[in-house]
Amino acid sequence: MLLAFDTASPTVTVAVHDGARVIAERTSEQTMRHGEQLAPLIEQALAEAGTTPAGLTAIAVGVGPGPFTGLRVGLVTARTLGHVLGIPVHGVCSLDALAVHAVATGTVEGAFQVATDARRKEVYLAAYDGSGRRSAGPVVERPAAVGTDLPVVGEGAALYPDAFGDPREPLRPAAAWIAVAVHEGRAEVLAPEPLYLRRPDAEIPRAPKPVS
Repeated sequence: MLLAFDTASPTVTVAVHDGARVIAERTSEQTMRHGEQLAPLIEQALAEAGTTPAGLTAIAVGVGPGPFTGLRVGLVTARTLGHVLGIPVHGVCSLDALAVHAVATGTVEGAFQVATDARRKEVYLAAYDGSGRRSAGPVVERPAAVGTDLPVVGEGAALYPDAFGDPREPLRPAAAWIAVAVHEGRAEVLAPEPLYLRRPDAEIPRAPKPVS
């Protein structure tokens, strides 16, 4: 049993894959409450799948790029569960999960890009070939600097139609496709470390300068 989840977007998404297919999936109804919602959603998904944490053989987690706080919740949870249960933890770029989803469902054909909301009027962007394999990126940029006529999957394209004239769904990563990507080898497996493309807003205060 593979447990997958992603906290790189405003919503929390969880899924369980039994080795043949996704058998349980949950998505948060509220946004920006990752710390409060991840554990209950994991519990609900495991119950629907008819298993417990002891029945898991691996964990897959979205590593971003995304907001610092949300990513930290997901990755700390994944690493903690992996350590306690003694099972491997696989990281997947959250943009790759969107790409796998889009290709598998026929949303795109040929080369395309994935853009998600990076806030500050910027997007996280990566380029993909027709099979859904990443060919460039990810980067964080202002939409006007990376505008394209190619199909663009993700919420970033929907938010900035002037830069991305051919927006496509899905909009946000889904844990089910992280599970499929890992199980079927459709995306690069990464270490379960946060994929930050810029420094977090919260920084450790520097020591005060001595008074002369």
